[in-house]
Amino acid sequence: MSDPIDRLLDAVESGKLIIKNREMLQDTYIPNIIQHRTSEQEQITQSLLPILKHSRPSNLLVYGKTGTGKTLVVKKILNKIQERVEKSKFPIKLIYSNSKEETTLYGFLVSFGRQLGLTDKELPGTGLAISEVFKRILTSIDESKINAIFVIDEIDYLAQLISKTGKDILYQLTRANERLKQGSLTLVGISNDLTFKEKLDPRVISSLGEEEVVFTNYNVEQIKKILEERIKEAFIPNSVEEPALNLCAALAGGEHGDARRAIDLIRVAGEIAERQQSDKVTKDHVREASLKIEENKEETSLKSYPLHEKLVILAIMKAGGSSTGEIYSAYKGLCKIVGRDELTQRRITQMLSEIELSGIITGRLIHQGIHGRTKKYKLTISPEMIKKSFKDDLTLQDII
Repeated sequence: MSDPIDRLLDAVESGKLIIKNREMLQDTYIPNIIQHRTSEQEQITQSLLPILKHSRPSNLLVYGKTGTGKTLVVKKILNKIQERVEKSKFPIKLIYSNSKEETTLYGFLVSFGRQLGLTDKELPGTGLAISEVFKRILTSIDESKINAIFVIDEIDYLAQLISKTGKDILYQLTRANERLKQGSLTLVGISNDLTFKEKLDPRVISSLGEEEVVFTNYNVEQIKKILEERIKEAFIPNSVEEPALNLCAALAGGEHGDARRAIDLIRVAGEIAERQQSDKVTKDHVREASLKIEENKEETSLKSYPLHEKLVILAIMKAGGSSTGEIYSAYKGLCKIVGRDELTQRRITQMLSEIELSGIITGRLIHQGIHGRTKKYKLTISPEMIKKSFKDDLTLQDII
């Protein structure tokens, strides 16, 4: 019986791997030509052109469902502008942030400040009021006389986060130029939610959506063309069967025209084919990839949570369909077992709202007559998935 490690290493040495350039199948890859998005590239570029003419561009909202090319197009345009900025004496700062990568409003603003060049001493990671953090960011822009373009990806998530805290930071961001004397700030919001604007404060709508660009869904044929281009660059010739390509396009197009899902499918299918020592990617590999991606999505999300969020999720799992108070009691018990200091009930209530945004839990308001209202939470995923995701966390081993 051959050694499994040697077998895989031999496959690499013998050239049996069918993916020749994995980078081209990653989310971060920006192709030289973005297909079926010429009009959208022109519209966004025209909106941001004033920055190269020493003027402040209008705030811009970019809409479209997941995988329609919004982030890809905006990042490509930012890269192109950055190339021109190097040759210009005009102090331009291009900042990109995905609000879903931050669990708190404070962390989001600090991330913004860090990209502006603010040190930990100038802008501590904790301990300041939100208003003070914002003030220091604007002071930095003004004193440096910077003309900043701040791209907020998944801005709908940030808006939900802000609504939970009761802060009006989005409004303040859109009106920042009223407080800036020597610098400027332009916001570019990217949203997966086509109804996003309807949920905003009317004061924010007028200033944030000065210009708008909508990305329509790709159709199956367009997704197929995008895949063909990526396969040509990323795979060795003739290694992806036509039915496998068609199935990838059909699965992604059947949802809402999600090109990112299509590329993920062909990448994972290629990796499965390689592990099985196949010479070609088949329909069966694509079907297996589809199942694996759905499972991995939940597991990756769960593993990324900090310790106390994990304890809250476990408390919900153990308390099942319980109120905030009952979950907090279960959480305190878990903290005692793992030897950690508990957070306040107010913070745990806020944390529940933040976790709810991810879709891992769902909450329902219950009216209790004269006793007022309470919110009950339950998991949207299986306890088995939670246990599987947390099993490698040594701190949690005694409570899983």
